[in-house]
Amino acid sequence: MTPSLPDETATPATPNAVPDEVVLLDETGRPIGTADRTTVHTDDTPLHLAFSFHAVRDGQTLLTRRDVGKRTWPGVWSNTACGHPRAGEAIEDAVRRRVAEELGAPVGELRCVLPEFRYRAVDASGVVENEICPVFVGTIEGEPNPDRTEIMDHAWVDRDAALEAARRTPVLLSPWSVMQFTALAELVD
Repeated sequence: MTPSLPDETATPATPNAVPDEVVLLDETGRPIGTADRTTVHTDDTPLHLAFSFHAVRDGQTLLTRRDVGKRTWPGVWSNTACGHPRAGEAIEDAVRRRVAEELGAPVGELRCVLPEFRYRAVDASGVVENEICPVFVGTIEGEPNPDRTEIMDHAWVDRDAALEAARRTPVLLSPWSVMQFTALAELVD
């Protein structure tokens, strides 16, 4: 896979079509190009930019269960939502866009709490996640109405219970959410 740099003069084949690309990064976190999101996640996934979002309310966090049709970590519980900003898209805008798409509920308050979070994880199928993934915490407006191709279930869970699950039964959660729950607990404690 050869990364391509964004071409601001290029026009998509379909009017108003937005390329489904991820931003590739060098080891220092500097953007070096883009790649098609649907082809970038392999057994040799290049470092790229992503984000994670944790919706919170009244001492609870919203966990979501990844649909069983997902290519990686199918059926696993995870933080509220994850995604990839598009080239030139502010990461906060990407969080708001993707959460609305996945949860059917707009983001209210939003703040970045782990701006330098980075992880690499390998799914049982051999697919690698390799991301610099700032972590956001915030609220959602209303109740979730999830996109069932993304999320098969969701539950508001006590923050301490989510951390305990991450510590005692990490295999039931996405590896990035396990790391994030631990890091977030250290920020609060």
